[in-house]
Amino acid sequence: MTVDALAARLRGFLLPEQVLTDRQQLRTYECDGLTHYRVVPAVVVLPRTAQECADTVRACVDAGVPFVARGSGTGLSGGALPHADGALIVTSQLRAIREVAPQDERAVVEPGVINLQVSRAASPHGYYYAPDPSSQQICSIGGNVAENSGGAHCLKYGFTTNHVTGVEIVTPDGDLVRLGGRAPDAPGYDLLGAFVGSEGTLGIATEVTVRLVRLPETVRTLLAAFPGTDQAGAATSAIIAAGVVPAAIEMMDALAIEAAEAAVHCGYPGGAGAVLIVELDGPRAEVDAQFAAVEAFCREHGAFEIRIAADDAERALFWKGRKSAFAAVGRISPDYIVQDGVIPRTALPQVLTRIGELARDHGVRVANVFHAGDGNLHPLVLFDETVPGQAERAEAVSGAILDICVEHGGSITGEHGVGVDKAKHLPSMYSADDLDTMQLVRCAFDPHGLSNPGKIFPTPRLCGEVPGRRKGTHPQHQPGIAEVF
Repeated sequence: MTVDALAARLRGFLLPEQVLTDRQQLRTYECDGLTHYRVVPAVVVLPRTAQECADTVRACVDAGVPFVARGSGTGLSGGALPHADGALIVTSQLRAIREVAPQDERAVVEPGVINLQVSRAASPHGYYYAPDPSSQQICSIGGNVAENSGGAHCLKYGFTTNHVTGVEIVTPDGDLVRLGGRAPDAPGYDLLGAFVGSEGTLGIATEVTVRLVRLPETVRTLLAAFPGTDQAGAATSAIIAAGVVPAAIEMMDALAIEAAEAAVHCGYPGGAGAVLIVELDGPRAEVDAQFAAVEAFCREHGAFEIRIAADDAERALFWKGRKSAFAAVGRISPDYIVQDGVIPRTALPQVLTRIGELARDHGVRVANVFHAGDGNLHPLVLFDETVPGQAERAEAVSGAILDICVEHGGSITGEHGVGVDKAKHLPSMYSADDLDTMQLVRCAFDPHGLSNPGKIFPTPRLCGEVPGRRKGTHPQHQPGIAEVF
């Protein structure tokens, strides 16, 4: 069946405005937040119910047409990059908050619900939803589940996988299935754990049951300015080594501060080579005691100015610069690459030094903004695409940063996912046997290989293939479905 025939079939059970084939409309969906990769889909489908989503997937399977799920499109690894000959299934219209149940500390939401809306709905009951990506005002829960998103407060509260107890999904065969539920740790295989973070390769979430967290008795936030990142990193290590686990410890270097000031005028201390934002929450007595220790550690390791948020408005201003950092870099550079890698906290000084050396050697700038408490780096490689060779040098620096993370015992991604952007780096972390095992799991869910094909794995395998070395052209490489690195 051709894509045109598939579109005609979809219009048989969906409204005309739910099936888009006009090229100008399709171009709206040609990329996610990683705009470096762009593909115009053949058809875009906008289901409004779980059943419509299931019927759409079943129609794609019958037609042999690949499909990709997309939420708000804020992802930063190309995980929602469309397939040129496939359907893009956009879940943004499934946006009902079905239930807020404080007695169970749960909320049940559809995948198109915006992250911050969950906390707003739970707040009157004294609860909130803890995972808070920087894009939480626009990113959707379905996308958070697909990418296992984190955020500034993941140091204390963990990632999306720690806050999802159940999902209803459309399998790659088009069936509606439930994994988990309201209770934690459902019996049997941990299929829920496999699904969260699978980047749309194991199906599409149509309902998500999330864990709600009690609003803390008190929250205290400080902003500490340091001469450089070495001193800020040493303060971070000292805080954690003392047994204090803040809700968040965020670091920005001088270039990131410059961008944030240009964009949102956050008023960070002048002359700072780095700033730390440290936030503690919990029982008042505990927070007060730990806060005094944090302030002392910052001063001990060279903080030349410390500001303590007097109220929620000042606290929001501290966070405004950090939360806007990625977008703010556009004020100081026409183009940039957002990178994401993880290292041990104690390796921060060495790794940041090597990143600086890489930038100088390649003639580009790198702004560093990251979750210092858990070593999750977000270096932003700045360049100007109109300058010959600069884009290539930026790409080289971006890839070398991931190599450095792996060398220090870290990971190529902490919360942005692998998608298409980091697939070629996956073998630096995993052996061929590891990758084959992972793909056998994928094949168990998606025997036809139609659900978000070409993502995560550098050389996708067909589900009928025997694991092992391959010879000749891969069947998915020849038609352009997958790229071989």
